[in-house]
Amino acid sequence: MERFAVGRPRRAVALAATVVVSAALAPIAAAPVVSAQAAHALLITEYVEGTSFNKAIEITNTGVTPVDLAGYSVEVYSNGSTSTSSNDRLAGTLAPGSSFVYGSSRAGFTVDQGTGAGLWNGDDAIVLRSTDGGVVDSFGQVGFDPGTAWTSGEVSTVDRTLRRIVGSAPDTDPSNVFDPAAQWTSMPVDTFDGLGNWPDDDSGGDPGDPGDEEPVGACGEAATAVGAVQGPGAQSPMVGQSATVEGIVVGDMQTGGFRGFYLQDAGDGDAATSDGVFVYTETPAVSVGDRVRLTGTVAEYFGMTQIQPTATEVCATGQDLPAPIEVALPIADRDSLEQYEGMRVTLPQQVTIIEAFNYDRYGQIAVSTGRQFQPTNQFEAGSSEARALAEANAADRILIDDGRSTQNPDPAIHPDGADFTIDHRFRMGDHLDGVTGVLDYRFEAWAIQPTQGATHTVANPRPTAPVVDAPLTVAGANVLNYFTTLRSDDRNARGALDATEFARQEDKIVAMLAGLDADVVGLTEIENNDDVALRRLVDALNARVGEGTYRALETGRLGTDAITTAFIYKPAAVSPDGAVEVLDETVDPRFVTSKNRPALAQVFTDKTSGEDVTVVVNHLKSKGSACADLGDPEDPNGQGNCNGVRTNAARALADWLGDHPRLSASGHSLVIGDLNAYAKEDPILALNEAGYVDVIRQHVGPEAYTYVFDGQLGYLDHALASAGLAEHVTDVAVWTNNADEPDLIDYTMEFKKDAQDAIYAPDAYRASDHDPVLVGLDLAGDGDPGDPEEPTDPQEPGTGSVSGVFGTIGTALRSLFAGSSA
Repeated sequence: MERFAVGRPRRAVALAATVVVSAALAPIAAAPVVSAQAAHALLITEYVEGTSFNKAIEITNTGVTPVDLAGYSVEVYSNGSTSTSSNDRLAGTLAPGSSFVYGSSRAGFTVDQGTGAGLWNGDDAIVLRSTDGGVVDSFGQVGFDPGTAWTSGEVSTVDRTLRRIVGSAPDTDPSNVFDPAAQWTSMPVDTFDGLGNWPDDDSGGDPGDPGDEEPVGACGEAATAVGAVQGPGAQSPMVGQSATVEGIVVGDMQTGGFRGFYLQDAGDGDAATSDGVFVYTETPAVSVGDRVRLTGTVAEYFGMTQIQPTATEVCATGQDLPAPIEVALPIADRDSLEQYEGMRVTLPQQVTIIEAFNYDRYGQIAVSTGRQFQPTNQFEAGSSEARALAEANAADRILIDDGRSTQNPDPAIHPDGADFTIDHRFRMGDHLDGVTGVLDYRFEAWAIQPTQGATHTVANPRPTAPVVDAPLTVAGANVLNYFTTLRSDDRNARGALDATEFARQEDKIVAMLAGLDADVVGLTEIENNDDVALRRLVDALNARVGEGTYRALETGRLGTDAITTAFIYKPAAVSPDGAVEVLDETVDPRFVTSKNRPALAQVFTDKTSGEDVTVVVNHLKSKGSACADLGDPEDPNGQGNCNGVRTNAARALADWLGDHPRLSASGHSLVIGDLNAYAKEDPILALNEAGYVDVIRQHVGPEAYTYVFDGQLGYLDHALASAGLAEHVTDVAVWTNNADEPDLIDYTMEFKKDAQDAIYAPDAYRASDHDPVLVGLDLAGDGDPGDPEEPTDPQEPGTGSVSGVFGTIGTALRSLFAGSSA
């Protein structure tokens, strides 16, 4: 495969996995959907029982008509029980010959339908049942516990991926004896290659199987214009018909996962129709610049027009490519891109990298004409300004893929076309010029599949650790599930998989905390295990910065969540004054601790000035969590789920700090931590109304951020000072060491290739997904009032700035719901 070919866009879309699981099989023309009970053509064709949450089954439609999956459910029977431990109704429509992946929503691969249930171990049975009550297929034996696994020959159901042998009949009697070797072949644990593509062997059925070839005619003879195949609308008017086309290969993706190439002809003169089309075949091998003539059947594949050829001929090689079409951001009407689907395009302007969430797994980034901000970080939720920004900026982004559909591709490709390494990398905020490739539509998103490297400019260099000029410093830092309990030992743990990962994670977190060098640090996302993780972290930090430099404020277990908040401090700088205080629902029922982590407050005495300051570290419920049980579902104004839970907690926090005689005695209170709310959302406004000053906004400015979600910046991590303390704040800094770095460089190794594991350094960069906040205090003197906040007006895309290089605010309404950890 050429270094840049056409590859796969974002998978983090509701229908993504449906494409993934059927990518290897021939698409078909639209056909009427039969009822689920009309004919049971479904077969369980792959079984994954891997490490951690890597559990899935692949279900394939072996029939000739689409199947409505709403007529089926997956039942799990654990440990020999005859009662289900889980029962999930499926959803969607499965095309003939296509496959569907059902599995854990936390698996290390994409699934069509995810579940939060624990699913199965090697001794659990699985039944695919129709809603008419009939068993369609089964795996294992219901009512029998084999111990650890069913095993026959070299085939075992524990710590393995099993693939159904082609020609196997469904097992409709789940109570009969199960012999896995009779119908299944075994692969090593955590083998996901081919998941969603059955059969994935040489048994036939793959694209490119010539079958009975049809003649293509002579090269250069009259052919159907690609524009006629594409038509002027979103769907081809020729679906199900045969067409003979001839053109130039402008994107080769026959290897790397998509199994085809893009062909573009000279055009039909109709600006409303695209002159490019995807050709779904792996044979014969072609190269960019080949002139190819082919005959095949036209189909729509989840919104993308394609041809599956029955005969193909390479007419010539080394042909000139058509000039790329200029597609400029912003794009007000996304449907207008249909006229360029499959064609060679270029972005005629400099663009900014705004997101790399899928870069490690799928080689994909998002770009815009400038940096974008969460609308509710800049404007009050529900305001016309917030909605206008969201709508306007939805047009100002496009995806850039890497020409491959494989997970964790090796090597990772830098947008400039070279290999991404620890020394040759990029950050969000960097610039690209000359982005050129094929315009591609999959997974409900448009993407450019590059055919050449772009020019990369470092516009957002890595910042060194900030220094604030103050006699006392307080920091808030997220340590991204720092767990001493390893996931290899306990599947409910959230952090490192094993000792190697843990050492890598700890090195990065220690480097970050050492760089902050704060006198008091409030931590979030540390394991809630009776201070074991906290003590371990302090020991590791002191091993780096000097024995006794930091001390843990031990509290024991707080609340019921797996993660908690915590304090570490420098005993040379401060001393705790009295016992730690905890706010939970027993103190105020508005602070629901079945959702929020308890707030942790401590009065510290500054040894320099002798003055006290109350610091409260928080971690409120995330935007993506479920709070419908409390009557608090998704907020209609873009604040996500659990907004009421967070707002009530914020009000309870303000009242508690104001009424508590010891915590309020000094008049110096600082609220820090992950409040899971952006700066203009209800929880923060509630604290503002109670007199708490947003000192990040006051000192850093309205373009401050600690988190990137869906390419948009904002701060979920706060520093809110009481009126009495705000006048003693000398400076505030956000160290953007984490959010702007692609997570490819983080500590995790579980799903990476060896070469990706090597893209790591034991430094502070990408120690977490949140950036730490550092606050400088002079309790004995006057602080710096900072700059008063001024209204932020909506800006045209690409005209805004942060430190002179950042751009526009906002993207899609969908991203208004962005959040953090649960």
